[in-house]
Amino acid sequence: MRRCIQQFAFLLVFATGVPAQAADNAYSAGAVEDLKENVLKLNRDLLILEEDLLYPAQSQVAFYVSMDVGHYFQLDAVKLHIDNKLSASHLYTEHQRDALVRGGIQPLFKGNLKSGTYTVTAFFTGIGPQGREYKRAATLELEKTDEPAVIELRIADSAERQQPEFELVEWPAP
Repeated sequence: MRRCIQQFAFLLVFATGVPAQAADNAYSAGAVEDLKENVLKLNRDLLILEEDLLYPAQSQVAFYVSMDVGHYFQLDAVKLHIDNKLSASHLYTEHQRDALVRGGIQPLFKGNLKSGTYTVTAFFTGIGPQGREYKRAATLELEKTDEPAVIELRIADSAERQQPEFELVEWPAP
C-alpha cells in the first residue's frame, strides 16, 4: 500500500511538475494527457482500495440524518452513541438545516461494528415548538449481522401532535 502511494505521488509530481518546454521535447501533448489520466485512475483505485480496507462490507455501518418539513423543529446538533459511547456529533449551520429540510441526507458516521447486538442512541438538540429549547433522544436495538448496516436518524413533523418526532430506522439490506 505504501509503495502504491509513493508511486502515485511520484506520478502526480511528474505529471504536474514537468515544465512545458521539457514536455514538448520529451513527450507529445497526448502522452502527457494520457499520463495525467492514468494518475487520476490510479488515485481513484487507491481511494476505493482504502475504503475497502478501512470499512470491510461485513462490518460496515453507516448513519445518516434526514429531516422532513422542519416546521416544528430547528436542528442545532446531533450526538450519536453506540453502547453508551459517543461515536459522532455534529453542529448544524443554517445552510445545512435548509439542505436537510429540502430533502437532503447528511452522512453522520461511517465505521465498523462486529456482528452482535448494539444499543444505538441519537440525541437531537434544537429549537422546538413555541421557540423553546428542545432535546430528545431516539434509541434502536441494532442486530448487526455480516451484512452492511445503514441507519437513518429521521426527524419528521407530526401535524396531528404539532411536534417533531424522532426515530432511528434501519434500511433493508440491498
